[in-house]
Amino acid sequence: MPAPDIDNEAQITLTRTINAPLEDVFAAWTDPALLEQWQADYAEVEPFEGGSYRFVTEGDDENPGEHVVSGEYLQFIEDTRLALSWIYQGPDTPDDDLIFVLEIDFKAIAPDQTAITIVERGLAHADPESRIFSIEAWSATIEQLADLLE
Repeated sequence: MPAPDIDNEAQITLTRTINAPLEDVFAAWTDPALLEQWQADYAEVEPFEGGSYRFVTEGDDENPGEHVVSGEYLQFIEDTRLALSWIYQGPDTPDDDLIFVLEIDFKAIAPDQTAITIVERGLAHADPESRIFSIEAWSATIEQLADLLE
């Protein structure tokens, strides 16, 4: 997998080609049944601009407790682009939620190949370790998506 393109401390950009049709890759980000196969244990979505979403993942031994991501679809262009407010609430964030914007661009590069670019904006990482953790977490998430669809 190619190295991530790192823009600045408040932005992370990752690009990946997934060997699946564009429509399938887009649906994996907007269909709750598919989201529950790679992104969350439970997903509620209103897949339209202005709609809300909520993902719940149960923790494990390393990260116990319930992890919740919720927000709103700021932009929803079918098979092309999603922009979401991304609010993370978990056991390690009792006082301050982590809030940023996630942008995902989808581009068909062949009938069964789709390039996705994920941009995390607005989350200033406190230190290099938290930035590396975020990059690794998004890379692992994209890998789970690829494993599901390829």
